Amino acid sequence: MNKSRVAAIDVGNDSVKAIFGELDYELNIPNIIARDTEDRPVIGIEELDSKNPLDGIHIKVHSPALKENNMIYRVGNLATKTDNATELDPGSSKSDEDQTLIMLFSTLALDAVNQNIFPKNKNVIEASYTLGTGLPLREVKEGKDAGYRSKLIGNVHQVEFLVTPKYQGLKVNIKFNEVKVYPEGFAAFINLVMDNNLKIINKDLIDKRILIQDIGGLSTDIAVIKNRNVDDDKAQGFNLGVSESLEAIREEIRKKHGVELDSRRDVVEIITRKNDRNHIMVKGSRTSVHDITDRILLDLAKKQYRLLRNVWQRNSQTEICYFVGGGSHVLKDYLKTLNNNLDGYNIEFFEDDKESIWMMANAYYKLIMDFVRKSEKPKEPVKAN
Repeated sequence: MNKSRVAAIDVGNDSVKAIFGELDYELNIPNIIARDTEDRPVIGIEELDSKNPLDGIHIKVHSPALKENNMIYRVGNLATKTDNATELDPGSSKSDEDQTLIMLFSTLALDAVNQNIFPKNKNVIEASYTLGTGLPLREVKEGKDAGYRSKLIGNVHQVEFLVTPKYQGLKVNIKFNEVKVYPEGFAAFINLVMDNNLKIINKDLIDKRILIQDIGGLSTDIAVIKNRNVDDDKAQGFNLGVSESLEAIREEIRKKHGVELDSRRDVVEIITRKNDRNHIMVKGSRTSVHDITDRILLDLAKKQYRLLRNVWQRNSQTEICYFVGGGSHVLKDYLKTLNNNLDGYNIEFFEDDKESIWMMANAYYKLIMDFVRKSEKPKEPVKAN
């Protein structure tokens, strides 16, 4: 069997964040797919290979793990340009959706074709991975992590690149040497207190009672950390994320200003960018959408704050709550304002946007690298009598 490559992948509702190997490659791909046909029309087909592959991911996916097998998809940026693009729906479970697997396999295949380290026979690459990934706390508590892992391990999953720049005609067979599925709240704690070698870097936090409120697209997890472990009985998952609010903003902008935004990701960009925040272009004129975004996001922030208050009341000796995840990045200013005006809890955000958004992928990387290091330790030789 060829050597297995380490992959840490966070299939987030907004995008997939992935870290590979010895931190030598990372990918960030919008979590959007669209069903397509084999021969997508391309203007200037002869210049296809001069374009960025990430802007033209067009693939056929074969896997026994999929409910709908051997389908053709546009993925990521390319999918946003279609009328039939799909994003994960509120209320859905990440572990049950074909879309989660399609994004996972696409990301691994893009790494495999980019690295030139796996055996290749003609146009087929045989790739082997040791994967660290995660699921929302709610799904792990329901036992869905075992089923998700069993879909991946022991099967061969194939991604065939169709009309994709640079990779057209290549096929990648993906096998998993090992798959570790971590609860997202625990992963966030690991990332807060430990470095890449799992050495403690935050001694002040390690023995504190902590809440970690991870606001995602479809759900919110609140992990309760005591004695360096997640308290499984106290930890809670809620079907409340930012996706519905982003969709509502997108729809209201369409109705009020006649502007069609391609995806929820466009809404996030409008809300969070450094310059011209909460502004769009309408017929060439810079136009504020503050009234729409403030009303909808403040309403969501109030719901998130209510979750925090309820969990804190049941864990009254909590010392600090960390807000993490892409949703926290979107709601940060609203939550801070609410907290200042109301209860004044000891809450913390990550001012570095990338650190907050990449937290889960970084945590999975730390955990899977620790697993690999422990697996590779040479066994003690048996002493002769």
